[in-house]
Formats: sequence, C-alpha cells, structure tokens
Amino acid sequence: MWDSFRVSEDGDATPQVTPEAPAIVPPAAPEVPFGVTPAAPSASAAPEVPFVVLVDREAVLRRREVVRTVERRGAWVTLAIAVVGIAAALYALVAFHGAGMWPFAILLILAMIPLLLSTVMVFRLQSERQQWYDANDLQQVAMRMSLKGLELACDGAAYPVVLQWKAVRGFRQQKLLGQYVLDLDLARGVGATTAGVRGLDQASVRSVVKPNPLLRPTGLFLVKALDQPVHIIDEAMKHFSGGTAQIKR
Repeated sequence: MWDSFRVSEDGDATPQVTPEAPAIVPPAAPEVPFGVTPAAPSASAAPEVPFVVLVDREAVLRRREVVRTVERRGAWVTLAIAVVGIAAALYALVAFHGAGMWPFAILLILAMIPLLLSTVMVFRLQSERQQWYDANDLQQVAMRMSLKGLELACDGAAYPVVLQWKAVRGFRQQKLLGQYVLDLDLARGVGATTAGVRGLDQASVRSVVKPNPLLRPTGLFLVKALDQPVHIIDEAMKHFSGGTAQIKR
C-alpha cells in the first residue's frame, strides 16, 4: 500500500498520478453521396510476360540433312526426266524429218526447260544455304510473342524477323518432306517494306517464307523441334494478338 503513495517531507502522503497520453482520433472518412460507389484504389498492372518457344538443336540439324537429301534426290530425278524429254524431241526431229512433227518436238523441249531450271536452282539454293549456316549460328529461341508483336528466328538468318500482329495471320501446319512443319502466314500485301516489319528482306528468310514456285517449300519451323506443343503455341498466339492470329491445320 505504501508503494502507491509518495510521502512528502512534512509527512503528507499524496497519491502518485501518471499523466495519460492524449487519445488519437482517426480522421473521419469523407462522405460519399448516396448512389455513388467509391472508386477503388488504382494499382499499376504487372507487365505481360512474353511467350518464348525454344528449339531443339539436334532436331534442326537432322531436318537440314533430310531437306538436303530429298531436294538432291528430286533434282536428279527432275534432271533425268528433262534430259529424256529433250532427247526424245530431238530424236523425233531427226528420225521423222519431213513428217511435220517439229511443232510437237518444239513444245516438248519447251516443257522440259522449267525442269532444267528447277534443277539448277536447287543446287544453287543448297550452296547458298550452306553459306548462311556457316555465317550464322543456330538460335536457341525459335519465336517470341508479346503484346507488341511476333519475333521469329529463321534458320540461317543473321537477325530475327519482327512482325506486328496486324501483319500476321498466324501459322499453317502442314506436312512437307515427310515431317510436320509450321509455315508463316502473312497478311495480304505484307512485304519487306511494310511498316512494322523487319527482317523479311534477308535471302534466307525469303527462301522459306516466299519460296520460288519452281522449288518445293520446306517450311519455317519443324514441329517436333519446338519445346512447346502446337495447341499451346496457338493459344498464346490468340492471346497476344487479340484473336487475330492463329494456327491453321
């Protein structure tokens, strides 16, 4: 009991009083008029993470050999057909001289000329491809998608192809040279000089995206060389493009 009192010098006992801290009153919330919903606090949206598809290096190298072998085999067969056709036309001109068969012989020779040209173009393209492969390393990333657009690493290209979504309709999945591939499907009228397009002017890209009509197309990406399945790539493409681009099967 004595602990709670202070004793003064003259003997009076006075109670010890501890001063209290002033109470903190929170500010009153502003009144909201009836029928008006208060605005929620704005939060900055997190940046969209790009969708990246990697490539299997060994599968791409095997694909190169498949393309090279099939193209060479087809070129030799085409050359043989052209030589036989031209030889038959010349034989008909000599053996049936004066029989009026020269118009048919001339037409046969003219029909064989595209076959000869395609054979020459195949061997020329293969030589150029080897130069592209030697000059540029194989990229680990096949494609990258974001809200800004689509970025593609074409085999043999020095730098990636960059396309805005308005320039792309998606990919076409088809079977070429015995394997399923994805081919780029550009919007109508889109070319190397189109605004928002970069990289289509490279020779290695043109040979794949817009091949010569006399040559067999090879496709842009080998499906089994990609680390993501086709349906996942399709969903990502629809998401980032706002539904304007997709994979057509």
